[in-house]
Amino acid sequence: MNHSTYEAFEKENIFGKGGLNEAFSEYFTGNSYLKPLTNLEETTVFLANITFEPGCRNHWHIHHARSGGGQLLLCTAGEGWYQEEGKPPVSLTAGTVITIPPEVKHWHGAKKDSWFSHIAVEVPGEEASNEWLEPVNDETYLRLE
Repeated sequence: MNHSTYEAFEKENIFGKGGLNEAFSEYFTGNSYLKPLTNLEETTVFLANITFEPGCRNHWHIHHARSGGGQLLLCTAGEGWYQEEGKPPVSLTAGTVITIPPEVKHWHGAKKDSWFSHIAVEVPGEEASNEWLEPVNDETYLRLE
């Protein structure tokens, strides 16, 4: 469901918005918010609720791993986009699950007119790392419908 106002979105964002995602702000266009759901001192699986303001999206990036690795996105509220390089964008709504294998260049974020939230699951892997790349250009992003 599209949510252009935060008040309407907040009612569905069951895991909460969290704090401004300042640690990774250089890899986002617009503001995102991070709410960790697990503690890496207690488990090897990191889960976090990421909330995107309308128009916010992360840069193209790749989850590298020698084995294992990748990421899962569990969409929980609002509407967003996911796109792999060379493929058409996928519309995201609450209930959508995206499996991102390691070594796949991609981006994800909110639609231009809706708040959006997903749980990001970092899949454990050997020698896992993220490579942040270029921003999704405004011309391409703003054409998405």
